[in-house]
Amino acid sequence: MEFLKGDERLDHLLAENLRIIQSPSVFSFSLDAVLLSRFVYVPIQKGRIIDLCSGNGVIPLFLSARTKGHITGVEIQERLYDMACRSIAYNGLQDRLQMVHGDLKEMTAKFGYGKFDVVTCNPPYFTTPSNDYKNENEHLAIARHEILCTLEDAVRASSQLVKQGGKVAFVHRPGRLLDMIMLMRQYKLEPKRIQLVYPQQGKEANVLLVEAIKNGKPDLKILPPIFIYNEENEYTDEIRAMLYGE
Repeated sequence: MEFLKGDERLDHLLAENLRIIQSPSVFSFSLDAVLLSRFVYVPIQKGRIIDLCSGNGVIPLFLSARTKGHITGVEIQERLYDMACRSIAYNGLQDRLQMVHGDLKEMTAKFGYGKFDVVTCNPPYFTTPSNDYKNENEHLAIARHEILCTLEDAVRASSQLVKQGGKVAFVHRPGRLLDMIMLMRQYKLEPKRIQLVYPQQGKEANVLLVEAIKNGKPDLKILPPIFIYNEENEYTDEIRAMLYGE
């Protein structure tokens, strides 16, 4: 198999000792994906996990180091899907990880209702296109803006795919917190854990992590905050442990 094409490169996921194919001309994974993959509870020994809006497969790769279960990634953009497949093959994880090229809105028809123990999703963040989104390349625009799916589409699909009592975890922006809770409850996902991530002490939160249980009982826990940088503008120990396993 040809692992690299065009302007692609192999980046190292240090804490997991895995490699991932990335390209400067398509959307590369961000710290948000790292945070979500560490935040969500996953079964250690077995179970079925599906990751929606997978991009180049980074969250399935991260999760593969935390669980021995089977992980499915779903990505609508063919180039990103292809990169994810090659990354999985490069790391020799084809027995536990698979990618599906398709629209998350069609995954219930493909897999059926309630087939997964855990659903994760890092969806597009921006509800309406920004003034300059038309100047972005197509891959970046689709990854950042709700062009091919909305937050409601993602929450609805997650609810349909997850088992009763299963977990659904999202990463998003704090400004969508009320939308997230409203939509989750609308689709019978009860928010159980919320964590806010801050760039630094004294700054406003810029990342929201939410985990819900299908038809769970109301009992929301607000977890301690995560800070990305310390006073010296270096990664905090918590973030360094996530990124480098230190």
